[in-house]
Amino acid sequence: MKIAFIGDIVGRPGRKMIQHNLMNLRDEYKLDFVIANGENASHGFGLTVKNANELFKYGIDLITGGNHSWDKKKDMLSLLETSPVLRPDNYPQGIVGTGVKIVDLNGSKLAIINLMGLFSMPQVLNPFTHAVELVEKLINDGIKHIFLDFHAEATAEKRVMMQLLKGKVSAICGTHTHIGTDDLEITNGTFYVTDTGLTGCRDNVIGMDSYIPIQKALTGLGGHFDVPNNCKSIFQIIIMEFDNDGKSIDGFKIKLYNDSDRVISKAIIN
Repeated sequence: MKIAFIGDIVGRPGRKMIQHNLMNLRDEYKLDFVIANGENASHGFGLTVKNANELFKYGIDLITGGNHSWDKKKDMLSLLETSPVLRPDNYPQGIVGTGVKIVDLNGSKLAIINLMGLFSMPQVLNPFTHAVELVEKLINDGIKHIFLDFHAEATAEKRVMMQLLKGKVSAICGTHTHIGTDDLEITNGTFYVTDTGLTGCRDNVIGMDSYIPIQKALTGLGGHFDVPNNCKSIFQIIIMEFDNDGKSIDGFKIKLYNDSDRVISKAIIN
């Protein structure tokens, strides 16, 4: 089984990079399934029905979320009911939608989990106890292929999740900081990266125009962050291969730029 994961898609520049590159990569690497975090896909804040359908047309099979999932609340409520869109599963009970999806791929089942961390995040249930319960149930149900998008601010929380679940899930890919890390590894059959990194503008501040972040740093006064219309862009995608037992046997990251060649980083196998 070959699947791919795209980290935080930020605004129109991110969607354009998906449009121009994803289908070719699907063909080149014979991908069975593509997951992407889309909570920033609509002008940097939330996800609209229009933009979700756009991303599905470009080759994404399922969209995960995070702390900005509810920024376009009306659209998100519709998407959660009608489309392959997840929100963090550890939101308190009573919230519409789910953070778990099971799909059939070539005779095997793949479970996709979306969870959110605690530090600097909205109120959620403990993601670690939640993850243990979820994974135990999935394994008891005979599901061997399990992917987790852990949307968290703190790198330590992401490392704790890795140590907690290594050998039990196929892959853990971190999102939220928009800054890609170089710590790709496969340990006990579990692929891990602390943060996948954004797809969108790369020559400003986390995909947003630099003016407001600079003013806030200098004066303490914030403002509305905007996604530039013109920028140097990056496309970041993780490609993973799982064996029949749900163990990761290969994993690497591709970075594509709109003005230079691709860069590939391989996961170290421990």
